[in-house]
Amino acid sequence: QVQVRESGGGLVQTGSSLRLSCTASGRTFTTAAMGWFRQAPGKEREFVAAIKRLGDNTYYADSLKGRFTISGNTDKSTVYLQMNSLSPEDTAVYYCAATTLSYPAGAYYKASRTYQYWGQGTQVTVSS
Repeated sequence: QVQVRESGGGLVQTGSSLRLSCTASGRTFTTAAMGWFRQAPGKEREFVAAIKRLGDNTYYADSLKGRFTISGNTDKSTVYLQMNSLSPEDTAVYYCAATTLSYPAGAYYKASRTYQYWGQGTQVTVSS
């Protein structure tokens, strides 16, 4: 079992930056990748970014590439999501997730069904 917990959300103004953290505990050595997803009110959960535990491969939603950066410590037991130039459209609950499934193609890590372990989410609100 792996437990994940997010932190770092809050209320910020348009144009601000924010860094979210996700800490994994338990059998973290079994994880293959960690991912960030978000869900805005009335919308479906969408992929934000992911990072493989070994090799540092990163994957991003095309629409967020360049503004958001995912990183982690050496063993990826803690991962971060640096978010820059935030706008009200980024307002959402941000979820961290972990998967033990390993795939050769990055596309699999963009799917929520790939992840078995999820945090409770952290609210990010961007005011105009």
